[in-house]
Amino acid sequence: MIAIVDYEAGNLTSVRLAFEALGVEAEVTGAPDRILAAERVVFPGVGAAGAAMANLSRLGLTEVIRRVAARGTPFLGICLGTQIILSRSEEDGGVEALGLIPGTVRLFRPAARLCKVPQIGWNAVRFVQNHAVLAGIEPDSEFYFVHSYYPQPQDETCVLGRTAYADVEFAAVLGRDNIIATQFHPEKSGRIGLRLLRNFSEWDGRSGGE
Repeated sequence: MIAIVDYEAGNLTSVRLAFEALGVEAEVTGAPDRILAAERVVFPGVGAAGAAMANLSRLGLTEVIRRVAARGTPFLGICLGTQIILSRSEEDGGVEALGLIPGTVRLFRPAARLCKVPQIGWNAVRFVQNHAVLAGIEPDSEFYFVHSYYPQPQDETCVLGRTAYADVEFAAVLGRDNIIATQFHPEKSGRIGLRLLRNFSEWDGRSGGE
């Protein structure tokens, strides 16, 4: 079973329905015992980093997520769920995050006023490393993004894919050990997004490269 973590950060139903379309069992839950018992965990989210971290603390899920990541369970972060697995976010005046992957989440600051923030829409992702969860996805495929902030990991070896927007080439896919995370929304990215979710549902959390 795949546990989709419910920490009141939105966008949970669309993730569940995407797995349902693939015939993969997935459950939206905020229960620590269900999350810890899951074969795989998805950490999605839409909203602000400060509220998300406060919700995780209030619901008793901060250490649950850290335990899941530490013990090797295959783990997928999506959008806000990707940002708050880093160490810190610039959002909300500065927020200390989970620190699963060292790094900082930065605000887009485009020089050109015509460049809209947040980024909303499709953008190509250039893969820079092979990974089992990206297998069978064409180079420079387009995925759906909605975000004003972007992840900047300390270790470049964690970057699996890159995207350019608002004068920045940023990490659109991160991966380390049993963790993989996307700044885009695979559940809203059509056929290629479903392929990524299918790959994740079959990934053992250990074999990164194809």
